[in-house]
Amino acid sequence: MSNFTSLAALPAPSAGGRPPLTRRAKAAIIVQFLLNEGADVPLSSLPDELQAELTQQLGRMRYVDRDTLNAVVQEFTDQLESVGMSFPGDMAGALSALDGKINTRTAMRLRKEAGVRETGNPWERISKLDEQRIEELVLGESTEVAAVMMSMIETSKAAKVLGRLPGDRARRISYAISMTAGVSPEAVDRIGLSLAAALDAEPPKAFDKKPDQRVGAILNYAASAKRDEVLEGLEETDKDFAEAVRKAIFTFANIPDRLKAQDVPKLARDCPQEVLTAAVAAASSEGDAKAVEFMLENMSKRMAGALREEAAGMSVGAKKGEQAMSQVVSVIRDLINAGEIELRDPDADDDE
Repeated sequence: MSNFTSLAALPAPSAGGRPPLTRRAKAAIIVQFLLNEGADVPLSSLPDELQAELTQQLGRMRYVDRDTLNAVVQEFTDQLESVGMSFPGDMAGALSALDGKINTRTAMRLRKEAGVRETGNPWERISKLDEQRIEELVLGESTEVAAVMMSMIETSKAAKVLGRLPGDRARRISYAISMTAGVSPEAVDRIGLSLAAALDAEPPKAFDKKPDQRVGAILNYAASAKRDEVLEGLEETDKDFAEAVRKAIFTFANIPDRLKAQDVPKLARDCPQEVLTAAVAAASSEGDAKAVEFMLENMSKRMAGALREEAAGMSVGAKKGEQAMSQVVSVIRDLINAGEIELRDPDADDDE
C-alpha cells in the first residue's frame, strides 16, 4: 500500500497540454483500476488521514482517457518492479515480522519502549483466552466494561464464563449488556486495547499449562500403581489440587467418559490391530473392561468381531497389557494434537 503514496516521486503523465496528475489522483486511478478488476485492496492498512484523502479524491474524479490510465498503470508497474526489497518501515511492523523469532521478553520490552501495542484485533486475542482467565478479567473490571467484554467474545464462551460468576455479578452484567446499544465502536476499541495492554503488562510465564495439567500429563504415562499412589498422596496434601489432577488425567479407563463415540473409528484406523487386540485381551479391571466394550460397540462389526476372536485365545501379561493400553491412549492424544478429534469435557452434561 505504501506504493500508492510514493507515486508522486515519479514523473506524472500528461496529455494534450493538460497539467500533470497529482499524487492523490494517480493513487485514486490505481485503486479504482484494481477495484474494477475485482482485486481485494486492503486500504484499511493505510493511516486514517490517507484513507480519507483517497476517498475524497475518488469522489472528485469523473473519468480518465485510456492513454492516461495506461501511463499511470505502467508507471506503477515500473515502480513495483524496481523494488528489490521492502522493510516494515516502523517498530510495529518490525515486531510483527520478527514475531516468534525473538524471545518474548525482548519483544515485550521493545514494544513497551516504543509505545507499540500488539497488532491485530485485541478482541480476537481476548476471545482466545480460556474461560478461567476471562472470568478473572471480568471480576477485575467494572460491570459496564464486563458487559462489553461479554458482548464481544464468542457466545458459547461467554455463556460458560457467565456460569462461573457469582449469581449477583452475573445478573448485573446480564442487565448491563442490555444497556450497551449506545456504545460507540471507538469506545469498544479503547476497552479492547486497554484489556490487551493489561495482558501485555503481565510477566511472562515459564509454563504454558497449569500445574494440575502438567502433573496429569506426567501421570498419564506412569504405571497405574504409581499413579494411584501419587493421587492418594495428593489427596492427603491438597484435596482440591488432587481433584484437578484427576480431571486432567486421561487413561485407558477414561475412554468411555471422554472419547466421543463417533471418534472410535478414527482410533481403530490409526491404532495397530495387534495393539488393540492386546489391550482387549488384557482388560481385567471393571474400568478397563468398560473401555473395551465402548470401543468394540462403536467400531465396525467386522473389526470388533475380529478383535474379540483374536483376544479370546491370547494370554497377555500385566506389563504387556498396560503397555498396549498406553499405546491406545497415545494414539488418541496424537489424534487430539492433529485436530482430528476433541475429548469431551468431564464436567459437561452431554450424552454424546
